[in-house]
Amino acid sequence: MKTGKEYIDSLRKRNIKVYVKGQLLKSEEVVDHPFIRGHVNSAALTYDLAHDPVYEDLMTVKSHLTGKKINRFTHIHQSVDDLVKKVKMLRMISQKTGTCYQRCVGFDALNALYTVTYEMDKKLGTEYHQRFKKYLEYVQENDIMVAGAMTDPKGDRSLRPSQQADPDLYVHVVEKNDKGIVIRGAKAHMTGMVNSHEMLIMPTTAMTEEDKDYAVSCAVPVDAPGVLHIFGRQTNDDRKCEGEIDQGNARYGIVGGECLTVLENVFVPWEKVFMCGETEFSGLLVERFACYHRQNYGGCKGGVSDVVIGAAAVMADMSGYGKAAHIKEKINEMIHLTETLYACSIACSAEGKPTASGAYYVDPLLANVGKHNVTRLIYEIDRLAQDIGGGITATMPSESDLRNPEIGKYVEKYLKGVSTIPTEYRMRIARLIENMTGGTALVESMHGAGSPQAQKVFYSKLSNLEHKKRCALDIAGVPADEVKAALEAAAKGKK
Repeated sequence: MKTGKEYIDSLRKRNIKVYVKGQLLKSEEVVDHPFIRGHVNSAALTYDLAHDPVYEDLMTVKSHLTGKKINRFTHIHQSVDDLVKKVKMLRMISQKTGTCYQRCVGFDALNALYTVTYEMDKKLGTEYHQRFKKYLEYVQENDIMVAGAMTDPKGDRSLRPSQQADPDLYVHVVEKNDKGIVIRGAKAHMTGMVNSHEMLIMPTTAMTEEDKDYAVSCAVPVDAPGVLHIFGRQTNDDRKCEGEIDQGNARYGIVGGECLTVLENVFVPWEKVFMCGETEFSGLLVERFACYHRQNYGGCKGGVSDVVIGAAAVMADMSGYGKAAHIKEKINEMIHLTETLYACSIACSAEGKPTASGAYYVDPLLANVGKHNVTRLIYEIDRLAQDIGGGITATMPSESDLRNPEIGKYVEKYLKGVSTIPTEYRMRIARLIENMTGGTALVESMHGAGSPQAQKVFYSKLSNLEHKKRCALDIAGVPADEVKAALEAAAKGKK
């Protein structure tokens, strides 16, 4: 298992192409660029914690393939206990970073592909699962950070991949030969891509036979020939080039360092291809990945919310109103909402079941309900934090003003709260609240792992509404079959 330093050193060996604000960075500059360094640090912590005896039970596990001790982020879930420990691990790391640490997407992609390639081989007689197991051993042995790459730009959402005016708006195969395939297109919103080693390409939707070239899954180094990354902007990201206070979370940054990854005729050898044209399994892969990923959010966002709650409570104490009844009530509500998020993630894990491959899969209904809660409750948690934090979180002068020899004394004097607390400490907490409850963090909570509508589609499909109707009819003493037949007849009459 790598240490954090070994992980960072390994990133420096890549020949990666990353553009930031229109400028191509030198490969050796990527790790230390102010926009990127925080994301590198948060991911590095997932490596260091695996060597800490205090967190060994959460962070490490024995590989079911080799029997070796590995970082849990490279593991395939073998039990309900594995699923539960994953959520507990994510909450613990989030409490330490206050932000995204980016390894979850690849973790979920590994598990989804493990289960789906097994079922694909069983039905179609392909050899994808054996290929994938060899790749997984490589990932585990080298403690590889994998970026999950599912989301395509999509173009005109009313059209299928093969119907787009520009065929590259979904990643697709443009050539096959005896050595491998060539793919082209782009992946959008790619969390942690520029500080990963490899990416796992997956289809972003269920495919029809006409979309065969788009039903592709494969592993690609992030610095492979033909790959380039355009780093995304974040709220107040230029502050990362300034003082530490104004960044709020200077060490770990905010969210996951997303980018647009462009694939210009990228060659992939067959041993790293795990789906190529098997359209009937594309939808299953999307569903498995989505549910594994939605499992995470009560864990990671629960941990992030723990930090937000703590920051709001500290701000109240530093400002002198921490003991006010209405403040205590708001903090208790934030705690209630946070534990609600966490409960759903634990529940979908505890209700997990083995797949045909033997690997365990979450309860998909509870996973989608839990993620949908995140798209709503985070906003209320952050609203309450901003309420408690006060207007200073939005209008505070800069660190440069505090350090200025002429006006710094005024910032020091007038931004003071409780007289025994240094003004700088209060400013740091105010910036942390601003950072953690601002635009980028909320957008990621809303759209990460799929927009709210995506979860609605899943839990509408999985909730067994007909069973709920029958329960009500039985209790009311109404014959369910008679009602069903009458409604069907009425529907036919309308047609």
